[in-house]
Amino acid sequence: MQIMASRIFSTLHNMSSSISATKRCLGLCCHWHRSISGIGASASADVEPSIAPVQIDRTQQLLIDGKFVDAASGKTFPTLDPRTGDTIAIVAEAGTEDVNRSVRAARKAFDEGPWPKMTAYERSRILLRFADLLEKHNDEVAAIETWDSGKTYEQANVEIPMVVRLFRYYAGWADKIHGLTVPADGPYHVQTLHEPIGVAGQIVPWNFPLLIFSWKVAPALACGNTVIMKTAEQTPLSALYVSKLFLEAGLPPGVLNVITGSGAITGAALCSHMDVDKLAFTGSTGTGKRILELSAQSNLKPVTLELGGKSPFIVCEDADVDAAVEAAHSALFFNQGQCCCAGSRTFVHEGIYDEFVEKAKARALKRVVGDPFKRGVEQGPQIDSMQFEKIMKYIRSGIENGATLESGGQRIGSKGYYIQPTVFSNVEDNMLIAKEEIFGPIQSILKFNDLEEVIRRANATSYGLAAGVFTQNMDTANTLMRALRVGTVWINCYDIFDAAIPFGGYKMSGQGRVRGVYSLHSYLQVKAVVTALKNPTWL
Repeated sequence: MQIMASRIFSTLHNMSSSISATKRCLGLCCHWHRSISGIGASASADVEPSIAPVQIDRTQQLLIDGKFVDAASGKTFPTLDPRTGDTIAIVAEAGTEDVNRSVRAARKAFDEGPWPKMTAYERSRILLRFADLLEKHNDEVAAIETWDSGKTYEQANVEIPMVVRLFRYYAGWADKIHGLTVPADGPYHVQTLHEPIGVAGQIVPWNFPLLIFSWKVAPALACGNTVIMKTAEQTPLSALYVSKLFLEAGLPPGVLNVITGSGAITGAALCSHMDVDKLAFTGSTGTGKRILELSAQSNLKPVTLELGGKSPFIVCEDADVDAAVEAAHSALFFNQGQCCCAGSRTFVHEGIYDEFVEKAKARALKRVVGDPFKRGVEQGPQIDSMQFEKIMKYIRSGIENGATLESGGQRIGSKGYYIQPTVFSNVEDNMLIAKEEIFGPIQSILKFNDLEEVIRRANATSYGLAAGVFTQNMDTANTLMRALRVGTVWINCYDIFDAAIPFGGYKMSGQGRVRGVYSLHSYLQVKAVVTALKNPTWL
């Protein structure tokens, strides 16, 4: 993508080397625009972008069978800058024929190609080479991720090393996948083989485009599978960029195919394809249900789902209030509140409730909202106009339902999709802001009296993705960690992610797990081999 720009950030987070790297990648002609300032929660001035594209290469193609190609239909769609709503690039829109082409390429690469047949050590080396290349291009990939998704550059510049770490983690697993020798009654030798499942169709969301890309692609490739990756239509650019690095690392053609387009057409065609052996999806619970239906209607391919959440963040009476306020703030507002495991129901013990609310309000008012490329900005724009309008509707709902608006609640500026960090107190369980997944910067603070009550209320949801617990009493922590029906419990911390820590949910928050050794199980078939012994005299 060749891009000329009139303005871009200059001094970000030890950025002297990173700016030059970004210029090399994006072809940016720029200078430091000193007039831009971070916009606080109560600001109303327009948000002026630090990158103003004036010339771009409007061609972003599909990766199919090791080559970048146009959609068969010639159709395209724009990917937009959330800071302004302006077009960044025009992207190929994959239709059914393109899905068929990508599946044929992946099928051939699996059935006839070298990838599943090469030694696990060789696969590991290719994954490690890719990780090295991604590390080398960290800054430009982070810039693309920020431009396309609206997350802060400082956050993106931390996420890319996490992607690198995850690929190295699974590269280390590649040659450690093996079966077992199983004792059995009678004169038989029994062993199990763990074999790649085949062609994996994978669909990622727009909130963490490259991070969740890595959660899916890395374990699938480590096991010897081939992949068709469908990006979110809002954020296709980082996946398309890093797919070039995969080819440079030596990944054989057809092993990774990247297609872009809508969920209704591209995603549905992928999920219902008879030659896809496995599906993995991260996104909304409603879409997850539809994917299960498409799997059942086609070939009953196994499905891993990481879906929505309405995660409780429980602050007990003995908690360090200041630490809990900061952690709860981050748990909700991180990534503009666009996080499936956001601590979106903040339960606070009645003994410290008023103190907590005042400090949570003060922290939200200090949160710096503005251009995500500017140093010190904590919150960028929401992803698009649809998400923006959805969040504003929930804010109006909270006010109408009788919750107390402590801070925020308004749009920032007239350009882009910026929303003030919003805090509601006196929230009741039956309010929409306490029941439904918002995916935006709205903190709902609820009051509780004792553990039995908060356990019952925390579990009274169709979701079960994550929870946070703040307490200095280990008996309380142990009680809550066992009672809460969620896939992850963070105690005196939140949003701690590591390549080795499994992640997934109970109930309608999904099925299966990503990351860690558990993710490998999703991409392997177990085959039992029973051999009769002719002369088992030693038995």
